[in-house]
Amino acid sequence: MNNININIEKTEILSDNWYTLKKVTFNIQKKDGSTETQSREAYDRGNGAVILLYNKVSNTVILTRQFRLPTYINGNPTGMLIEACAGLLDNDNPEECIKRETEEETGYKISKVEKIFEAYMSPSFCH
Repeated sequence: MNNININIEKTEILSDNWYTLKKVTFNIQKKDGSTETQSREAYDRGNGAVILLYNKVSNTVILTRQFRLPTYINGNPTGMLIEACAGLLDNDNPEECIKRETEEETGYKISKVEKIFEAYMSPSFCH
C-alpha cells in the first residue's frame, strides 16, 4: 500500500447544527512529487453500529423502515427506506448501542451481539 503525504493546513467548522460540517484545507503530494493545495467539506456524524437481525424460526432477516430526508429530496416520493437496524454510538460501545437501537427500532430485545467487522459508512463522512 502506498503512503500518501498530506499536511492539513486549516479546519473550519461551517455548521454545527445536526452534525458537524467541516471544511478542511490541506496540501497533498502528487505522484510527480509536487504539492497541491485542496479543500474538501466533510460531515462528522460520529461512529455508528449496524446489525443484521436473523430470525432462526422463520429463516428470514428483520429490517426496519425509516424516513430519510435526503432520499425524499432526491425523488423518493415517501422518503422511506428499508434498512438494517443501526444507530450512532452516542458514547456507548458498539454492542450496547446496537442492543438499544434494535429494541427502539424493531421492538426486539437482544442479549447477544457478535462483532463481525468494521467499515466506513461512507468515504464522504469523517470522524
